[in-house]
Amino acid sequence: MTHQYELMVIFNPEIDERQVPTHLDKFLKVITDAKGTIDSIDIWGRRRLAYEIQKKSEGIYAVVNFTATSEATQELDRQLKLSELIMRTKVLRAEEAIALVAAEKQRSEAKAARKAAAPAKA
Repeated sequence: MTHQYELMVIFNPEIDERQVPTHLDKFLKVITDAKGTIDSIDIWGRRRLAYEIQKKSEGIYAVVNFTATSEATQELDRQLKLSELIMRTKVLRAEEAIALVAAEKQRSEAKAARKAAAPAKA
């Protein structure tokens, strides 16, 4: 059974940004070999990290949306974690990602409503 996933990868900033698609394709071959599909690849480029990872303050971000089996996704994640080119990875099922975004939006709206109601009480 296949599911939709979203993968975020942070590459080591010491590699050339032009090489990122090539490296990413090597990893995504796991998905295509397992009869999965790559829906979209969005390379964000070099960004500042929120905190240092491996004594580095920048990384090259890439986001990939794909459809695959859970076994192929686990193998992809395993290979990404073994690579020295990759600083961090995060794989989410699309349903989970949508639910997380909705929950965060609801939480921020509730916080804004409480903030707006607080001065009215005073």
